[in-house]
Amino acid sequence: MKQRRIMLPTLEDAKEFVAEASKCDFDIDIFYNRVVIDAKSILGVLSLDLTRVLTVEYNGNNEDFEAYLDTRAAGKMTAA
Repeated sequence: MKQRRIMLPTLEDAKEFVAEASKCDFDIDIFYNRVVIDAKSILGVLSLDLTRVLTVEYNGNNEDFEAYLDTRAAGKMTAA
């Protein structure tokens, strides 16, 4: 199981994240505290506090998705 910490500070970032996650053929969860959401659910992702650092957890390999996660890495961004 892999974990990555990301930021999705805007609505557009959240939409883009869901679109990228939906391209993967494995389960991807995103969570903050104890709230765990299916990362392929736009309504679920939008229900999270997007001002916080979120954790993405997945068990699969997709180089494009991992490259995308690198661009959203929590250490590289600040909340809007």
